Amino acid sequence: MRTSRSLRGTSVIVAGAGLAGLTAAFELHTRGARVTVVEARDRVGGRVWTRRDGFNEGQHAEAGGDMIDPDQEAIRLLAKNLGLTLSPILRGGFTFVRQAARRPVIEQASAAGGLWTQLAQAAEPWVRAHRLNERRWDGPIARRLADCSVAEWLDDIGATRQLRARLNGMRGFFLADPENLSLLALVDQLATESSAVNHFYRIKGGNDRLATALAETLNESVQLKTMVRAVAQRHGQVRVTLRGEDGEGHMTADALVLALPATMVRRIAFTPPLPRPQREAVRDLRYGPATKTLLQFNRRFWRRSGKPLAYGTDLPIGAIWDGNEEQQGRSGILTLLAGDSASRDTKELLAQGGAEAVAAQLKWLGAAKGVLSASRHVSWEDDPFVRGGYAVFHPGYDPEQRACLSRPHGRTLFAGEQTSLRWQGYMNGAVESGLRAALEVEALFGRLKSQAQ
Repeated sequence: MRTSRSLRGTSVIVAGAGLAGLTAAFELHTRGARVTVVEARDRVGGRVWTRRDGFNEGQHAEAGGDMIDPDQEAIRLLAKNLGLTLSPILRGGFTFVRQAARRPVIEQASAAGGLWTQLAQAAEPWVRAHRLNERRWDGPIARRLADCSVAEWLDDIGATRQLRARLNGMRGFFLADPENLSLLALVDQLATESSAVNHFYRIKGGNDRLATALAETLNESVQLKTMVRAVAQRHGQVRVTLRGEDGEGHMTADALVLALPATMVRRIAFTPPLPRPQREAVRDLRYGPATKTLLQFNRRFWRRSGKPLAYGTDLPIGAIWDGNEEQQGRSGILTLLAGDSASRDTKELLAQGGAEAVAAQLKWLGAAKGVLSASRHVSWEDDPFVRGGYAVFHPGYDPEQRACLSRPHGRTLFAGEQTSLRWQGYMNGAVESGLRAALEVEALFGRLKSQAQ
């Protein structure tokens, strides 16, 4: 990848200091552009949020983006280039736990391997059709899949109770109940993902170290508590209206990278307006409810020889995994991620009995052997800057709209996990989208300069 000063003299505003925006800003800065990052929050990182406050023994855990897959090369290379180290975690992958009349039952087959294989076999005709369609989100095959919910498909194939339970347990992955998830989203995942993910990584010291390391390379070019209200393009420039602590102001640049969730993009007034298909793509995109709960216990009772460290479940508390196995100390943190209806269930437990009520749901894991010492939780659907965990393609979402999410609008480029085709919903998708947006700026101004000569 070219890292010359090809954008010397070019000014770029980047809206959003999550991984997408910071990666774009870092790449643009490397190429010589004058970059200013504006961020509505009072911190960098966006949905990457390492919680360090209140935990004993100096431990921490991830309230947002957590795991890095082995084949996610962009984020791994970026971390390496910034001098960060990856720690291997959750070797052995996930095991599935299903609800039962008396107590939850731990199944033998892993959710990471056995479930994906089972799903791929059940959906094989549609997976084959989607691959023959070259995984495009247009045409009659994609539309047929997009109009059908996973719940409807389960009824069509006469799915077993076990398969239904396991797909219900995927709320911690898709952030959507089967009735709220497009079959196309499931088939696309089955057609592209490895069916044998049995280990992952985290950034040593906390995933937020990636965001802070990127921000540090930009010196003092990051303005926090600053929100984009309007974007106007005229006379070869982009004029951005901002709302900060000191009121409203304006900033002008040669280009703008909007690395914001669609929920934030649709609040912005564009002049000229976004094309209708793009406007509707942004308007219609949903974000999945997601409550992440971090429970620190005085001992790691879940760590037993030969036992897994991660569980996909159809329980009301969602998926469960060791949140800091790479850290020292007798204490340990369990991470719980509840998506869609499980998020509502978890919030109800928290409202009625606090973190102790959530911990009480872990008796089957041995929670009675530990003492809850600290907890933190966040419900991302209540966060005003995103309103959900990450993008979810619901039944009826026009599949042809997906390409519009990343389509440039004049001198305005778009980044963010929702714009990624393969890694949508992942930190790696955010990083790749930032890299793409930076290259689009370079390509755009390279073209404009060649025309001017």
